[in-house]
Amino acid sequence: MKELTQIRDAVITALQGAGLRSEAAYPDRRVPKCTEALASVSVGAAEGRALGFCNYLGECADEHGGLRELYGKQLEGQITVEIRAERAQTCEDGCETASGVLLGSLPEGIAPGELRWEAMAWERETGLFLRKGTLSCQALFTAWAGEDSEFLDFILKGAMKT
Repeated sequence: MKELTQIRDAVITALQGAGLRSEAAYPDRRVPKCTEALASVSVGAAEGRALGFCNYLGECADEHGGLRELYGKQLEGQITVEIRAERAQTCEDGCETASGVLLGSLPEGIAPGELRWEAMAWERETGLFLRKGTLSCQALFTAWAGEDSEFLDFILKGAMKT
């Protein structure tokens, strides 16, 4: 689902913007030894909801001054952030940075809900301290109908386009 990837990538970008090294969870390599905190981000359980009638929100002016049909949908999901570091204090500092970002610096299309952190643990497999957090959130996506009424992809509201 493209929308889950958009949420994950927006969170990674926000965490990196705050100076926290971040990547998508489940990399195709082993977790590297890290002297600085490393955040692994994934989006878990998600539930979709239509906005408007069959996702239709109405007509809006586009960037050229014309009218186009706008569609929207909302997802409720769980963002999981795992902070790993060699030292417990570094892991805790990474957790503090991540908390600030998750509760106050995400794109406008992601509305944070409850943030819950597990106790710090030692992960024997990686030899690193680990602290897992879960953020409940709502994400809003919008899409324009194309010129021939074909349906375009939903884009996270407030996310930067590249």
